[in-house]
Amino acid sequence: MAETKPRDLAALLLTLTVVTGVVDAVSFLGLGRVFVANMTGNVVFLGFAAAGETTLSVLASLTAVLAFLAGALAGGRLARSEDEYDTLRQATAVQAALVAVAVVLSATLGSGTRLGSELLIVVLGLAMGLQNAAVRRIGAPDLTTTVLTMTLTGFAADSKAAGGQGAHPVRKVAAVGAMLVGALAGGLLQLHVAMWTALTLALVLILGVLVVLQVNRGRDRRPPAAAGP
Repeated sequence: MAETKPRDLAALLLTLTVVTGVVDAVSFLGLGRVFVANMTGNVVFLGFAAAGETTLSVLASLTAVLAFLAGALAGGRLARSEDEYDTLRQATAVQAALVAVAVVLSATLGSGTRLGSELLIVVLGLAMGLQNAAVRRIGAPDLTTTVLTMTLTGFAADSKAAGGQGAHPVRKVAAVGAMLVGALAGGLLQLHVAMWTALTLALVLILGVLVVLQVNRGRDRRPPAAAGP
């Protein structure tokens, strides 16, 4: 039987949105103007690079897209589970492992070499593709954790519908704010401290989400108290 919806699901998805902002700040500022979560930007960058823009890399953008697709494919396989929240829990566990690998890579190889940068793009792209696929299974349109275009469109369009009674306007604003906060925090750490510290922040947030999901799972599986005599 499917588990009940976690009461704090919105907070968990907003936390993963912060993670997206952190990770994309790291990839754009530290890995050569490439995104590992925002695939719309990557496809556009790929076109610009192919047109001759020398500050962008066809290889980096293509690597990010392919890694994201591979992560999304893996997430799609996890999504065969009957319980979408169990899917999110499993995907978050794998994502945490991948980001932990990225922390180690950034602290050792760094991003100063092409090999180091490409490995980080692959690992982070896999992690974000996995996250996106698992969250997509849940089907919360206002909290996709990686794409804000439709969230902003919905906020603007819904504000004019039904006398301004659009669905979940606070969640839409919170999603935009979460991405902004993540990008700010990731950018500050990337620019003024070190890449591994920004990725460590992302890892801590992911582990926090995983702990809450695990606690929810234990609560759902706890047998009901025996009735008194």
